[in-house]
Amino acid sequence: MLHLAKDGIFPITKDKDGKLLKELPASGLHVPGTIQGEGKLNGIPSLFIRLAGCNLHCTWKTLAGNTCECDTAYAAFKVENSFSLPIREIIQIIGHNRGNIDHLVITGGEPFLQADKVKELCLQLKKEAHFHITVETNATLYVEECAQTIDFFSLSPKLSGSVPPTPYAEHHNNTRINIPAIQSFITHVRKNKKEFQLKFVYSGENDVSEIQALLRQLDGWANEDILLMPMGATPEELNLSIPKTLEHCIRNGWRFCDRLHISLFGNKQGV
Repeated sequence: MLHLAKDGIFPITKDKDGKLLKELPASGLHVPGTIQGEGKLNGIPSLFIRLAGCNLHCTWKTLAGNTCECDTAYAAFKVENSFSLPIREIIQIIGHNRGNIDHLVITGGEPFLQADKVKELCLQLKKEAHFHITVETNATLYVEECAQTIDFFSLSPKLSGSVPPTPYAEHHNNTRINIPAIQSFITHVRKNKKEFQLKFVYSGENDVSEIQALLRQLDGWANEDILLMPMGATPEELNLSIPKTLEHCIRNGWRFCDRLHISLFGNKQGV
């Protein structure tokens, strides 16, 4: 059994028996699937599995001075309407909604909190469906047996700008960066000829020096692997942070990370 967030497997149009669902997916499209909205695989048709539960409690301040919680808090630390499904049922649902989609993204929450079950899911998907599998992780946890079953690692270490108010601040701050875990991901990728990205949220000027200091502690990365993403859950919030994000990408030779799904669908879940 895997513990899923309320949007679970998305966007889909059919259930585990292949029967049409009564409502369209949140994308509003008549076909299952969406596109990857962030990172090196931006724009690629994909299905998503969102797992529930996270070991962090990310909360940022926007450039306008507002509080901006993790855009998937409902799957992370304000878990609501979560549920569990057997791995076999998850595979059946994915099979009925695959179409011409070859990319599957496992996200959260934090997927490596359920590493054993994620490993089982990926092994079966590889055996039966030959998906390219991405995992989106905060990179605080590394489990080699699970990593072996994954093709692409989207690593999103959380900078000090993500620290929430008390009573969550101390745990979050002590947990948010795990250099040995990040290095283990990179070493695994290089050894096994896979791909990864280090994706950071830009929320203020201190972020850049923190990223630079973090990178000095890591080996095996190139500038093309470093992505800087504007902070914000709405187009309006993004527009405030995009100019500075672009500037720092150009200054440092990093990639600018768009948030294409927000441009296409707005601040919606399950897209």
